[in-house]
Amino acid sequence: MVTTRSGRNTSASWIATWLCLLRTAGEHARALRNSLIGLLAAAIANGLALACLFPMFRAMLSTGNTEAALHWLAVMSFLAIIAALLRWWAQGFEYDGQLAAMTHSLRTRLGEQLRRMPLERLQDSRTGEISAVLIGNVDENLNYTLAIANLIMLAVITPLTVALAALFVDWRLGVILLLVFPVIVPLYGWRRPAFRRGMRQLDQAHRRTNADIIEYLQGLPTLRAACSGGEKAAALQASFLHLETVQTEARRHAAKPDVFVASVVELGLLGVAACGVTWVVMGTLDLASLVATMVIIVRFSEPLATFVSYTMMLELIEAALDRIDALLAIPPLPQRAPALIPKTFDICFENVSFRYRHADSAALSGFNALFPASGMTALVGSSGAGKTTVARLLMRYADPQCGRVTIGGADLRQIPSEALSDLISVVFQDVYLFDDSVLANIRMARPEASEDDVRAAAEAAQCLTFIERLPQGWHTRLGEIGERLSGGERQRISIARALLKNAPIIILDEPTAALDAENELAVQRAIDALVRDKTVIVIAHRLSTIVGADRILVVEDGQLVEQGQHHELMAEAGRYHALWHSLQAARLQVGLADDQASGLQTGA
Repeated sequence: MVTTRSGRNTSASWIATWLCLLRTAGEHARALRNSLIGLLAAAIANGLALACLFPMFRAMLSTGNTEAALHWLAVMSFLAIIAALLRWWAQGFEYDGQLAAMTHSLRTRLGEQLRRMPLERLQDSRTGEISAVLIGNVDENLNYTLAIANLIMLAVITPLTVALAALFVDWRLGVILLLVFPVIVPLYGWRRPAFRRGMRQLDQAHRRTNADIIEYLQGLPTLRAACSGGEKAAALQASFLHLETVQTEARRHAAKPDVFVASVVELGLLGVAACGVTWVVMGTLDLASLVATMVIIVRFSEPLATFVSYTMMLELIEAALDRIDALLAIPPLPQRAPALIPKTFDICFENVSFRYRHADSAALSGFNALFPASGMTALVGSSGAGKTTVARLLMRYADPQCGRVTIGGADLRQIPSEALSDLISVVFQDVYLFDDSVLANIRMARPEASEDDVRAAAEAAQCLTFIERLPQGWHTRLGEIGERLSGGERQRISIARALLKNAPIIILDEPTAALDAENELAVQRAIDALVRDKTVIVIAHRLSTIVGADRILVVEDGQLVEQGQHHELMAEAGRYHALWHSLQAARLQVGLADDQASGLQTGA
């Protein structure tokens, strides 16, 4: 048994890889297993066909028995045909579309896992890295499995079968062949740790580059506007250079050992030939057996010499399997029993403490707050105070380490995820639209909605005026991230989604903060239609927008420090009062700067 320097013996590692592959294959595991068994049988049949060379050459050269030679030729041809048919049947897994179906099934499972896994874990990874798993790793896992398995079996199983058959011809030939062929296993075990490191470094480099490319392309309009395209292009180029370095180093480190392994195998086969010639000269081996052995050596010299090199693909498959397995292994947030569906929609945070993964300090600490049903509650505070964390925990981005969050008295951990999603609509400051039609982008909030329902939601969200101006109207594709629309138009599409969904709880992340006066007015009208008779939470960046809120919660350092209505908090002259006056002072300074700029232009 060969043990790699990583501590795992080769056979155990192969078994682990095999079991992981079958788990990944899911419902197609049986078909994949049968296909690989078929390739194994084909390799054995191929070895038996080549073993027929011994009796066939003996009949031709030693005894001159043409009839016997033709008989063994027929047997050899029959076994070769059987091997071809078995290989054709086995590779039908790929030819018949089962491989494509398996790939599709795996991607579907990964997509479902992305929906189930906690958003906190999902956002630990860059978009390009997840894309690399869903596209690159799935292909690396499956598309080359049969091809690599076939090459390995032809390089190992077929020669081994011939060597075992040679034992019945001349035990010495059989033994010496058996000594040469298995030598590739310890050689593979010797090279495997380096292959493992190299393939994992290459996998990481590919994921990093993929993430950098997607980030660069998505941010290119912003980069050009900020004149930072060159800087980010330099960072992307650095990623390309890193990938090139990893690839170059991998080949440089592999070159000498690969030549050594190939030389060992070639010398071993030459040693077999030398022994055969010696035994013929000594008269202890017939010439026919030597000729057959020479043909077999020529047949297997190249596959055996290159075996260790193309087993690098095994490490690439293993790296892909590890990434897929790690993603599938992330547990969803626990669902407590019994399942509860709230009937009322007041929200309560009870002594909630929460720390983000890898964070040094808690985002919320002993946070207690009540958000009454059918009312508007505003969350205010400085940047990083914990406002967004409150909204995230309500959407069950993650579970708090201490305390609980309830809707209508029901712990979020007892509300099924689909039901919780139905209860909450969110209008973010930064809206994400898909490269699909206007109709599809709104309807995604309630896929079964009729076109009349979608149009009514769009009209209430003040969308009809700009939708009618689009080239194909409702069927105009909006481009990546909705790039065909302005910020205000994207906001109104987002509000139309929320109106169509008609959830009882609305979270507003200050959707008018970055809009001009005209768009702000239109969006505010849409919001007024959205929040009627709803439990509304507003994350406020501009305090002037929440003066009329039923309740204002002031958050600082992850704790609730003040609460009340605007006039009550102003009278207390506390933290809210200070925030209000600092924002008013900042607005005054901006106004003075604008007046000075206007005066300079007038004077010019």
